Amino acid sequence: MLERLNLALNHLEACLDREVDMAETARVAAVSEYHFRRLFSALAGMPLPVYVRRRRMTLAAAEVLARELTLLDVAVRYGYSSGEAFARAFRSVHGIGPGEARRTGAVLTTQPRMSFRVVVEGSTSMRYRIVKKEPFRIVGRKARVPLVHEGINAVAAAYVESLDAHAIKRMKELAGREPEGILSAAVYLTDSREEGVEADYWIGVATGPEVAAEELDALDVPAGTWAVFDNHGPYPSALQELWRDVFTQWFPSNPYVSRPGPELLLTRPVEIGAETDSQLWIPVERSSASAGV
Repeated sequence: MLERLNLALNHLEACLDREVDMAETARVAAVSEYHFRRLFSALAGMPLPVYVRRRRMTLAAAEVLARELTLLDVAVRYGYSSGEAFARAFRSVHGIGPGEARRTGAVLTTQPRMSFRVVVEGSTSMRYRIVKKEPFRIVGRKARVPLVHEGINAVAAAYVESLDAHAIKRMKELAGREPEGILSAAVYLTDSREEGVEADYWIGVATGPEVAAEELDALDVPAGTWAVFDNHGPYPSALQELWRDVFTQWFPSNPYVSRPGPELLLTRPVEIGAETDSQLWIPVERSSASAGV
């Protein structure tokens, strides 16, 4: 898969002087656009549109400094219909406008061209199973929280602490589907996985699709396939490392891609650094390149 991803990046690079067709770029990688955006964000540490804008403005900066074209000509070359729109994009990357950049000694920012490669960091194996589930419902409570890559998510922790005993009791009474027990679910609002982006964070239980609890919120989850990862390690660092490894190691080496849906987590919160068992559920489907294998 890494070879296909690098071919997609080559394709993207050739399109920087015009509007980039993300769906076509994903087809070069032989994955869905949804998975390509998610995988790129996890591997690169930034959303795909941000990388495209930074690369485009890196190339545009070289044109600006060369002084061979007018600023409007540079803007048009890189797909901007007006000098004002180009100046805004240029300033968002370099911190100064293109006119200022032509002055001697201007400090600009470059975004190097990316490529992906395998780096062997250890020999830890990942334990997983593939589960097919009928439609189900998550019944519980939700809040909007920021994404935190390392350490405790203070906003999410405060939200869990704020849940009343009656709500928890009612959730436990309604539980009846795998994954069993009180779980958390993350529903991402964009394809970005940058630190600080917001997601809907659920605390609830899996029930049948017909179950209703008027005092609780409900999230309907369609039928689909899930990759289920078992994990044991210090809380919460082991979980955060597992999520990273799923997208940077497991997906590139397995015939599956991510699909829309909530990511589910079963765990027992303990003191920071204490060992605990957890289970991570990621919605997946067979990749189109391997569907006939």
